[in-house]
Parts: sequence; C-alpha cells; structure tokens
Amino acid sequence: MAYYIALIDGEGDVWGARFPDFPGCHGGGATPEAAIADATTALRVFVADMIADGETVPEPRTLSQIVEDGDGPENGEAAFNAFVPLLLDKGRPVRANISLDAGLLETIDAEAKRRGVTRSAFLISAALDKITAGG
Repeated sequence: MAYYIALIDGEGDVWGARFPDFPGCHGGGATPEAAIADATTALRVFVADMIADGETVPEPRTLSQIVEDGDGPENGEAAFNAFVPLLLDKGRPVRANISLDAGLLETIDAEAKRRGVTRSAFLISAALDKITAGG
C-alpha cells in the first residue's frame, strides 16, 4: 500500500510532509527528498502504533478523493503531492530465492562482513534505504 502526502514548501529550506489520510502524521526535512524519507518513516511508526492500539488503518484515498474531501493544501500553501509506501514489519522472516551476479554477491558479502552484519541484514538495510530515499 502507498499513501499520498502533501509536500509543503516552507520558508528557509524547510520542507514539510502531511498525510491527508493520517491526521497528525507529519514528516519534514531540509530538502524534498529528506522530507519524503522522514515522512515514510513517520508513516511506518504511526501505523504500527495504530495497529498496536487496535485501530483500523484506512485504505489509501486517491488524489481526486483527497481533493474532493477538502484535504488538499491548506490556507493557500504551496504543496506538491507525492506517493509514499507503507512499510510494515510482519514480525516473521521469510526466505526468498533471488538471483544475483556472482561478482555483486561477493561484493555484498564483503561489505556485510566489513560492517559486521549478515548478508540478509545488509540487503534488508540497503532495500529500506533505497525505498525510503524518496527519489
């Protein structure tokens, strides 16, 4: 699932991100990319808390629905829309069979060893970094 955010151009190199589907869930950063990355993390934590509290997670609305519902930019703010993935931990690992170039796998293993983590931990970290980068 993915949700729209309003990416708001603030003053003085401050960008904000607001989720129309999740009032009270916000992100921000010095660049649009940093704000999107922060918003992706904020959404993950916000929804995990909702689930822990037994609340229902809303289905994502389309951009048209958001505008029709009056949840678009507020008070004439300059805003852009972005799509942010919802990344939730399921609490259980799953095996996956993937194919990689042998040289790339050697490089991954060497970097994982250098960092003191397993291959799986390295690949998970790299995937999360790439997904939440916002670009």
